[in-house]
Order: sequence, then C-alpha cells, then structure tokens
Amino acid sequence: MAFELSEDQLKTAENELKKYLPMSQQVYGFLVIRNRVRSDPVRRVLVDRWPQFRVIMCKPQVEQKSDLFKDTLLFATDAAVLEEILSKSSVFDWSKYFCVGTSVSHTELFKAVASAKGVPCKRVAKCYLMTLEDVGRLPPVDSSGISVSSLDESHIGLVSQTWKFGKDDVAVGLIHNMIANFPSCCVLDAEGKPVSWILTYASGAIGMLYTLPEHRGKGYAKILVSSLAKRNHALGYPVYSFIEEENAVSYRLFANLGFTEDPSYREAWFRVNEFQIFQ
Repeated sequence: MAFELSEDQLKTAENELKKYLPMSQQVYGFLVIRNRVRSDPVRRVLVDRWPQFRVIMCKPQVEQKSDLFKDTLLFATDAAVLEEILSKSSVFDWSKYFCVGTSVSHTELFKAVASAKGVPCKRVAKCYLMTLEDVGRLPPVDSSGISVSSLDESHIGLVSQTWKFGKDDVAVGLIHNMIANFPSCCVLDAEGKPVSWILTYASGAIGMLYTLPEHRGKGYAKILVSSLAKRNHALGYPVYSFIEEENAVSYRLFANLGFTEDPSYREAWFRVNEFQIFQ
C-alpha cells in the first residue's frame, strides 16, 4: 500500500512535486530541505507507488512522546487512493495520537474515516498559504540600532511557552529540532535576551512569529520576517508561510512585505485522538 523512498528517489520526488505547486508546497519544501539538511529525528517519506505516485507522506519517527507533536505532511492528487490509505493501510495507527498537515479539501475525507473508525478527529487550523516569489522586491527595512541574531538552544523554553500550540512542554522536541537545524531570527534586548523571534519549520515554512507584549509596536516583526526570508532564499529554500485565516494582523504584515496568497488553496491541520498527547 505504501513504501519508503530511498535517498535518490527523494531527489526525484522533489522535482516531481514542483509541478504541483502551490498545492504541494509543504511536502515540496520539506524535501528541498531534507535533501540538503539531516535533522533529528528524520521523517520517513512514503508513497503509494513509484514513480507515478498519487499520495506522498512525510511521517515522523516516534521515539519519545514529544515526537508525536511533529506532524505528518501529506499531498495527494487522487482522493480515492488517499481514502484507501487512510482506511486500510498501516501507515496511520488510528488508536493513537497523530497530526496531519494537508489540503483543506481533504477535510470531509478525514472526518469520514475517523468517524468510521470511531475516533475523534479535529481540524485545529485552517491557513492561507503565502509565498514570496521575488525576495529582491522586499521593501527596505530599517534595523539600525537593533540587535538581530539567531535563536539558540537556551531559548527553547521561552519559545515553547509562548507558542499557542506548545502547552505542557510537548512541543519542546519540535522546537529544539527547529532551532538546532533550521534558520531562525530574533531581536535581542540590551541584556542579550530575545524579545521577538521567528523560526523555520522542517517544511521550510517560516512561522512561530512572536513578540513579547511589552516590546510590540516597534517594527520587530517586519524586520524579522524580512531577515529570515532573505536568509532562507540565500540557502535555496522556498520562502513561504502559513497564516491562520483569523490572524488579520499577520496577514497584513506578510502582504505588505510582498507575500501573496493563492485564493484557490488553503492548508489545514487535523489532530486524531488529541486528548492522548496532553495526558
């Protein structure tokens, strides 16, 4: 039903997924980085068949509880094949917690399969996909007098505590992996402590943008998004972000910096057996 791709096949899959942008953006972005950087733990990349795959999944290896917080990334061109994999294969263990990021068009399919299996399935986010096609058109940003740096592992707890999905420290492993392996940017105060920051996910998406309340209104977010966009572009990564539909402030920020959305596409995240991860 599904088998794992080899190193050489991953490179071929990256090129194939490029044909399906923007719908394949998250899985494509993951493979762009995966083919260049080895993070820990490495996700397995599975397809329904090769080389003309119809479903491709980037599934984390679960070695400890915090690894459950790393979501499976999924792209499918055939809903019937996806339904068969969800319903009949052993790729997903529906008796345990897992989270999947995929097209919002698969919402009813996920709900139907979960209902048939008698397990809770909740859509926890619905997002605009915003991409920056030309980094050279970023507007000028004045960062004079501001200390811009990268996050390090001593900042993991701070980022985890302030992230809306990071309660109960279950996201510590995810954030550790992001800070240790992928680009990040932060603004440091006079004591060298981060007061505003943004990270890169394993999929290449930039996010977790946050500014401490007492430091808001100073233009830090604009500086950080611009800085990280340039850094990721220089590394050959796609420059994009997911913005939750209700987050009008972030949408305006990214739009004003030149990011654009495809109105025909939305990304969604589904959690199955969510209660298990927070026990």
